[in-house]
Amino acid sequence: MNGGDTKGCDSTSTWQAIGSAIRQNSPKQLITFHPFGRMQASEWFHNEDWLDFNMFQSGHRRYDQDTDVPYHGEDNWKYAADDYAKIPVKPTLDGEPSYEGIPQGLHDTTQPFWTDSDCRRYAYWSVFAGGCGFTYGNNAIMQFHKKGDENPAYGSKEYWEPALNAPGAIQMKYLKQLILSKSYFDRIPAQDLIADEQGEKYDYLSAAKGSDYAFVYTYTGRIMNINLEKMDVSEVKASWYNPRNGSYTEIGTFEAKGIKSFDPPGEKTNGNDWVLVLEND
Repeated sequence: MNGGDTKGCDSTSTWQAIGSAIRQNSPKQLITFHPFGRMQASEWFHNEDWLDFNMFQSGHRRYDQDTDVPYHGEDNWKYAADDYAKIPVKPTLDGEPSYEGIPQGLHDTTQPFWTDSDCRRYAYWSVFAGGCGFTYGNNAIMQFHKKGDENPAYGSKEYWEPALNAPGAIQMKYLKQLILSKSYFDRIPAQDLIADEQGEKYDYLSAAKGSDYAFVYTYTGRIMNINLEKMDVSEVKASWYNPRNGSYTEIGTFEAKGIKSFDPPGEKTNGNDWVLVLEND
């Protein structure tokens, strides 16, 4: 990982020299660049031969805290979509989203702390938008906060060993299980599946599909109107996937024609997140 939470426009020649030196001396080593908060490596190094995959840092701010234009703030899917649209296409991922157990905005410990539901939202949004993976972060683990430490950074409220089993950490495996349950390399972003408004901020729907399946993620449990004809199959089996525990709830099998409405379980609220799974039946 070249760089170190920094802007590629600062000391650019240094980062170029480091990237080239690693590539020359370790030709099989995967290399990326760790950019500053709410920035992306592709802004400076996308076309460099030494950069194998892009990384962006969506950072730790809420929407109302991120007033700098043109930053995307919590809409981390926008960074993934932007990288995915670049030529040549290179893998990309959110290498530093909001950490579980860290203050919203990072520095003011009187602010609310990011939770497991926020981590899930960042993960599914960015992967469905074209990300090749996702980096989970935890405040206590990041600094190895242990008993006896004085003045832990960013108001850490737990020790790193129990934090290994924090809810968000455990739930990351369910995203991996879902993605690897289908073909990986033909998965592409598929916002055209969404027949009405994609939604803004927390109401945003993120969609991806492969040759015979599709995923649509909602963070709020909102109703989805899906254009089944974009599946290019004759019938689809639909089910709900629970990002909190990895379980499936079958909905039914439908002819893949026209627009169909799907209403997730529970009431519409932040953190009532679900993935609509559509499979060729």
